[in-house]
Amino acid sequence: MQPTTPPSVSTRLRINGAEHVLDIDPRVTLLDALREHLGLTGSKKGCDHGQCGACTVLVEGRRINACLTLAVMHDGESITTVEGLASGATLSPLQAAFVEHDGFQCGYCTPGQLCSATGMLDEVRAGWASAVTADVASRPTLTDDEIRERMSGNLCRCSAYPNIVAAIADAAEADA
Repeated sequence: MQPTTPPSVSTRLRINGAEHVLDIDPRVTLLDALREHLGLTGSKKGCDHGQCGACTVLVEGRRINACLTLAVMHDGESITTVEGLASGATLSPLQAAFVEHDGFQCGYCTPGQLCSATGMLDEVRAGWASAVTADVASRPTLTDDEIRERMSGNLCRCSAYPNIVAAIADAAEADA
């Protein structure tokens, strides 16, 4: 018996403010939909197992690994990729801080780092505690340890961590 391919599914995604309707195989990951169907190659395929964070995007403002979720699961949802963080040619404050602090070396992890840090800063603004928050009843203080814990799902093979932490701390301070 020949294996059959499931019929394509019409999926509507709002990506970086633009509406996209895709007729895709329901088994296509969000990462592959972004990269292969829409040409948004900023999100990287690192491990394809949710272990490195290179594919991190924001879905409805929450950071997720795009390699671990199916595109059809996000029908009608708003997705922000690294391409959507800047405002035209103007970098977001976090992107500018990454440049200023050399928060990248080879740059492969940078899109995921930026999306994750953007989501993480929103979590801190909302008062969400982390595993290292000393007092979960109070507003979190964004120490280097807090940043490292909150960014622990994003790996950098070049080990630019000190610069990444400094960039995030600088952007958080400017935002405060």
